[in-house]
Amino acid sequence: MGPIIECVPNFSEGRRSEVVDAIVAAIRQGGEVRVLDVSSDADHNRTVVTFVASPAASGEAAFRATATAQRLIDLKLHQGAHPRLGATDVIPFIPIRGVTMAECVSLARTVAQRIGSELGIPVYLYEEAATCPERRNLADVRKGEYEGLQATLGHDPARDPDFGPATLTGAGATVVGARPPLIAYNVYLNTTDVAVAKAIAKAIRGSSGGLRGVKALGLLVDGRAQVSMNLTDFRTTPLPRVWALIKAEAARYGVVPTESEVVGLIPEDALLDVAEATLQLNRFSREQLLERRLAAFEQTGD
Repeated sequence: MGPIIECVPNFSEGRRSEVVDAIVAAIRQGGEVRVLDVSSDADHNRTVVTFVASPAASGEAAFRATATAQRLIDLKLHQGAHPRLGATDVIPFIPIRGVTMAECVSLARTVAQRIGSELGIPVYLYEEAATCPERRNLADVRKGEYEGLQATLGHDPARDPDFGPATLTGAGATVVGARPPLIAYNVYLNTTDVAVAKAIAKAIRGSSGGLRGVKALGLLVDGRAQVSMNLTDFRTTPLPRVWALIKAEAARYGVVPTESEVVGLIPEDALLDVAEATLQLNRFSREQLLERRLAAFEQTGD
């Protein structure tokens, strides 16, 4: 493949496998697309699809998936632990190889305009594609969720979409943008008290004075309190630092983290951060990795 964009659309469906299958099939019909991962969660009632493609194919695949989700998902009937605004909740475009962030911003705006005009879905631009500072943060755009937007759209000019109508159907609204890679990371606690998870989430998220690049919510998932996070800058705030702070904050409430999970894909360097910190590999070079050395040899023959 030539230039590569990663796209990680999130859909408000994690329980009906036939709907998820139809959305993934629509993505594959977008052209030369490689679906790398499909992660569904019944409690969140949400599916995250990760695929890579050329810029043109990624835009077409994202549009086709949104059209399919519009047809099969009704937000009026949707219930789940994860905040959501639409059937296709968010579509981020991420530069991977031979593509700039500016090109991803341009693609995001093109796809957003097409979703708004052809599908009649209100669309908001976020992160690098945002048209105003107030819409840069996804959590700010999604504040109030579908029900809150339903009550204010068409009445509050501040909630007018960037593209599409100022009216809602069962497909809700979609947020489209461009951003660097992030890690979707969740930590489970040995308690059913979701208030503890919410307190820990507030303590660690960057917007509350916690860790830079960490967005966090406290949820109840599968009968356990969960700290649900997006790590938007794992190089500045690596996974071991996040885990350590959650463990320290949990101790204040007499609970402990029992396990964690990654949703979707994770950059290799993020897990190497964990190995270096845990094993104290202070003089470790990442070129010591067997697989990396073999890949370099295969490319150069040296």
